[in-house]
Amino acid sequence: MAKELEAEVDAEGRTLLSIRGAALTGMGLALHAKASPDRMAIVDATGSHSFGQLNARANQIVRALRAQGLVAGDGVALFCSNRVEFVEVYAATLRGGFRLTPINWHLTAAEVGYIIDNCEAKAFFVDADFAAVAYDAAKEAPGLIAKVAIGGNISGFEGHEALCEGQSSSDLEDPTLGNSMLYTSGTTGRPKGVYRRGATQSSISVPVIATAEFDPATDVTLVTGPLYHAAPLAINLALPLMMGVGCVLMETWDAKQALALIETHSVSHSHLVPTMFHRLLSLDEATRAKYDLSSLRWIVHGAAPCPNHVKSAMIEWWGPILYEYYAATEGGGFWIDSHEWLKKPGSVGRADSSRFTMQIQDESGEEVPGGDIGTVYFKAPEHRFEYFKAPEKTASAYRGDYYTMGDLGRLDDEGYLFLTGRTAELIISGGVNIYPAEVDAVLLLHPAVGDAATVGVPNDEWGEEVRAVVELSVGIEVSAALEAELIAFCREHLAGYKCPRAVEFVTDLPRLDSGKIQRAKVRDRYLLSES
Repeated sequence: MAKELEAEVDAEGRTLLSIRGAALTGMGLALHAKASPDRMAIVDATGSHSFGQLNARANQIVRALRAQGLVAGDGVALFCSNRVEFVEVYAATLRGGFRLTPINWHLTAAEVGYIIDNCEAKAFFVDADFAAVAYDAAKEAPGLIAKVAIGGNISGFEGHEALCEGQSSSDLEDPTLGNSMLYTSGTTGRPKGVYRRGATQSSISVPVIATAEFDPATDVTLVTGPLYHAAPLAINLALPLMMGVGCVLMETWDAKQALALIETHSVSHSHLVPTMFHRLLSLDEATRAKYDLSSLRWIVHGAAPCPNHVKSAMIEWWGPILYEYYAATEGGGFWIDSHEWLKKPGSVGRADSSRFTMQIQDESGEEVPGGDIGTVYFKAPEHRFEYFKAPEKTASAYRGDYYTMGDLGRLDDEGYLFLTGRTAELIISGGVNIYPAEVDAVLLLHPAVGDAATVGVPNDEWGEEVRAVVELSVGIEVSAALEAELIAFCREHLAGYKCPRAVEFVTDLPRLDSGKIQRAKVRDRYLLSES
């Protein structure tokens, strides 16, 4: 394998961009360590690792886990913030043939315990900042062989440094490519592990690899989101490291800090979500102009719909360097660059027919005419995803050879996809379908609105009525006059039946760390109040 891999790296340590290279990520790190051992690989708030140091630690972790009885195919759970040790464990699982499950560190002990038991983890690596949750969670997973504490002490856990002590740091003679199994956010019941038997790379990484260009000599990527999410893990970490590009880790998102890090490290690439764009644009002009952002040349975004005016403003500020994808942990793969988007504002791109097939289907499974709204379905690839140990949930996601993430959308006459919401979010008032995302987009045009979540609430006459829940921009005061103004503003831009009958103002809308508003939590508040 090493011989094959050497062909992917030139004499100056530059990696040739190819799908084959992506599939060989497991030992790609070793090649960069050999070519440029002192080049920066990872920077976090406390320090950094060179490629040589990161590679050495990955080898030690694999040997340590093997010594405790783990073999290729075994599960490893990782409950850790954005720090160098997260990357060490990630690199080790790729090299040792293990199946990695990163876990959202906002979850409760019961939720974490469910995941580590459900994914059949044999090893559990934990950031000591989450010691109390992890200690209780580990009790729910009797199959654990190794429990490892990172950056501190946890009762009953071995220290990360102690685990590696005495293990050889030399490259493995028998590397086996591992993979990952991430869990969905669990907005409908228990979180579900998205598993592909025999697959070795993320479906999200494929369209990104096809458009990204990296130069290890000059490029740096900024990791803005938590690495337990699929997109930051695949796009902001795995892909750059494969290409020999260093990564700067943000522990938590802060708009001003992000600009400072871009300037300090001459960041060239990053992955952001629309909420981050909004926070950046909310900075005052003096702050936005203070930092040198000239190094930026490739910003990819997704995970949630981006209002047109927000994206337009970002392109005007940063230039046509924004690339948008439509995908999820389960799969997908739409892609659109800034130039295309400016011609088709609001679109998430066209399907690449050489890579996958998609359809817009109605409730009976028939393909709808162009321009009509329906549920977005993708044809399953060779390695079909399944929800781990949940055959009934897997079956509900598929319709023949096609699967869905539950999104609604339409195709224009040129094949560009426009998303309109999710099937679970659809408001049906008097038998008429209303798409919340359409109402949100109008509300976000109003300068007083920081963010919005439109939901359907019970109505005795119509079944549901439209209610807007709004987070105001900084400095705006709540008033009855403002509520009336926002309703009137919607009526200027939307048909009357789509407009909210009332507006409620909140300090903070509930969100996932990916930036998605948890509309179900907003809606459930009203359902509970009516019960």
